[in-house]
Amino acid sequence: MVYKKILLKFSGESLLAEDGYCIDSDKLMKYAYQVKEVIDLGVRVAVVIGGGNIYRGLNSKNSGFDRVKGDYMGMLATVINAMALHSALETINVKSRVLTGIKMEPVGEAYSQRKVQDAFEQNEVVIFGGGTGNPFFTTDSAAALRAVEIGADVLLKGTRVDGVYDSDPEKNPNAVKFDEITFDEAYAKGLKIMDLTAFTMCKENNLPIIVFNVGDETSLKKIVSGSKIGTIIKK
Repeated sequence: MVYKKILLKFSGESLLAEDGYCIDSDKLMKYAYQVKEVIDLGVRVAVVIGGGNIYRGLNSKNSGFDRVKGDYMGMLATVINAMALHSALETINVKSRVLTGIKMEPVGEAYSQRKVQDAFEQNEVVIFGGGTGNPFFTTDSAAALRAVEIGADVLLKGTRVDGVYDSDPEKNPNAVKFDEITFDEAYAKGLKIMDLTAFTMCKENNLPIIVFNVGDETSLKKIVSGSKIGTIIKK
């Protein structure tokens, strides 16, 4: 395997059902099976899921809550998704553990590096919920932070498109895809791959990012096996 330890990040919106319900069980199970495929190859897997399918944030300060309360509400949404993935993995006999950025026993265990290492030694998938545990940080930042902390080989960001383009391919049919790009080039071109905090953390810690289409059920296995799927961002 090219990548032996990965941090998989995908959005909460990727779980959203077409009828508007917060979690599409079919999509959830597809992601669970993809994770199982790479676990069976001996890859250690950690996952961060956003919460946008449940909570999309406050539109303004006039909505009745301040930013801090809104961010904590978003953290709770990510924990719901983490629990859902945990349950899905259990149904296909994949051991997993939910670790949260804030104390939420018995929903999940409070995060620590020791617990991550213990989970990996038992061949468990680690699912991070609750973001960083602090307001003003996105789940992208949580993914970058946890990836660096656990010593991941790569951060895999699953999206609705098959990589990074010079413009939105869903709006511009002539958008050009990058197979590989450096952090500096992506920044200079103003490409919105992750939020700046997360992007900078990956750059400073020499952690490559691969953006790929999470809807393609074959992508994850191909990436860890060394196939050039999606777009890789590195120094």
